[in-house]
Amino acid sequence: MFNDQLPPLHIVLHQPEIPENTGNVGRTCVALGAKLWLVRPLGFRLDDRRRRRAGLDYWQHLDYDVVDDWAALEGRLAGSRLWLFTKHAAREYTEAVFLPGDGLVFGDESTGLPGGLIEKHADRCLRIPMKAEARSLNLSVSVAVAAYEALRQCRVS
Repeated sequence: MFNDQLPPLHIVLHQPEIPENTGNVGRTCVALGAKLWLVRPLGFRLDDRRRRRAGLDYWQHLDYDVVDDWAALEGRLAGSRLWLFTKHAAREYTEAVFLPGDGLVFGDESTGLPGGLIEKHADRCLRIPMKAEARSLNLSVSVAVAAYEALRQCRVS
């Protein structure tokens, strides 16, 4: 089992835009015992009632932090492996071997992760497979798909 002091996973939302998605991701993090990281700028205020509504009464139980930029996140998560999720990755998320303490990074709802981050971390980019007719999955769905696979692997090892 996991050390109760350390989260089994870090979920990172890079510049999220939609408060309802962030609220839903927060609820998933509570269910997983994962820590949520939000990288500014955010497309909403953290006291936004839509974020609170989507997170229901779970937000009070959420372990989360907000950082000003990517460099601050890397500093705070030094030593954690970061996996970047993008539909442009060659490798599927089921091919990765996740370990406790890993970070799963997701881009904003409109444009995804910046190209520079994807290029810098090309060896850690993963995708969730989908048919060509689907442009993308909802952010909160993508987080849940990837995070539960990562958690499953962490519990097995």
